[in-house]
Amino acid sequence: MTTTRAGTGATADAADRVFAALANATRREVLRLLRDGGPQPVQALADHFDMRRPSLSEHLKVLRDAGLVSEQRCGRQRIYRLEAAPLADVQDWLHPYERFWRERMRGLGDLLDRMPDDEPT
Repeated sequence: MTTTRAGTGATADAADRVFAALANATRREVLRLLRDGGPQPVQALADHFDMRRPSLSEHLKVLRDAGLVSEQRCGRQRIYRLEAAPLADVQDWLHPYERFWRERMRGLGDLLDRMPDDEPT
């Protein structure tokens, strides 16, 4: 995720919306359903949750505002589709942390390899 020089502005705001959207388990589940099942109407998504449809619509609005889903009207139905590009931005942002932990684990493995084995008693 690219941020502006001072860490504020439109790009940082977009990143904040993506992270805020991903912070909720219901919204993550909606993304999973769209990933696994492809584009779906609101009712098909709502059938997976124990909540009223207006509540799900609020979650879908947050996902839409974050650019994680798109909406297409087909007659009276609204079909939602996963938009994965913002997730690639999150992955790019997380990559240095993944490298950090991989190096830490490698260091721990090296330390354990250098330690003498315990002898059975």
